[in-house]
Amino acid sequence: MGRSRRTLPEELLLLALDPATGTTAQPQSLDLGLAGAQLVELALAGRIAPDGDRIAVVVPRPTGDPTLDCALELLRRRGAPVRAVHWIGGPRLGLRQTYLSHLERCGMVHAVAGQMCGVLPTTRYQATDTEISREIRARLDSAIRTGVPPDPRTAALAALAHAVGLGKHLYPGNEGRSSRSRLRDLIRHDPMGGLVAHAVMDVQNGVAVQPRRNPAPAGRQAPAGGRGAPEPARGVPAQPHHGSMARAAAH
Repeated sequence: MGRSRRTLPEELLLLALDPATGTTAQPQSLDLGLAGAQLVELALAGRIAPDGDRIAVVVPRPTGDPTLDCALELLRRRGAPVRAVHWIGGPRLGLRQTYLSHLERCGMVHAVAGQMCGVLPTTRYQATDTEISREIRARLDSAIRTGVPPDPRTAALAALAHAVGLGKHLYPGNEGRSSRSRLRDLIRHDPMGGLVAHAVMDVQNGVAVQPRRNPAPAGRQAPAGGRGAPEPARGVPAQPHHGSMARAAAH
C-alpha cells in the first residue's frame, strides 16, 4: 500500500484538527472514529469485508502500513468474524496519539510543546501544509453542495465525520444546519462506511454489548438514540473503555 494516498484515519484526524488551537475536536468519539476508519481503509484495500454486521478477514496479507497491519493482525487472530460494534468499542490504547505521532513523522503536522495553567505540560499539533486539510474539506463540501454521489472514500469519510460529531465543528451554527443534514445523508453512499459509522454511533449510545433488538411493536416507542434518530452524534457520552486515550497529550 503506497504512500501516494492518505489513509482514512489520517484524513479523519486532519479534518478534526483545529488549526487555531492545535487540538482535535470531539476527542473521545474521534478515538472510536479512528478505529472505524481503519476498518473502512482495510476494506478498501481488499483485506476485510462485511459479513452482515460483522467484519471478516478475507486477505490477511499486510498492507505495508504498520498501524493498519496491526489492526489487521488483531482481526485475524480473532479467528472468526467480529461484530463491528465490539471491535470499535474495544479498548484502544492511545490510537489518536499514535496517529498524531504518525502524521508528525510523515511531516503533515508538527508538535508544539506548551503548558496548561503554567504547570501541566501539553502538546499541540499544527498542520505543516494547510493545503492538505483544505483539499480534504473541499471534497466534503463538494459532495454536500452538488448532491452528486461521492466516491466510496469520500462517502466513508463523510459518514465517519458525522458519526463522531464533527458536523458542528465543520458547519457550525444555524447557517450550517442544512450542510450538517446533507453530511449525514452521505452515509448511504458507501455500505462499509455506513456499517462502520452506525457501529460508532451505537457504541456512543451504549448499545454495543447487546445485539440490535427487533423494531418495537406497534404502540411502543423505540429506545432513543437508534439509527433513525436525527444527528445521533450530537451528544457524546464519555467512553469507559477509552480513559487512557482521553489522557493523551493532544486534545
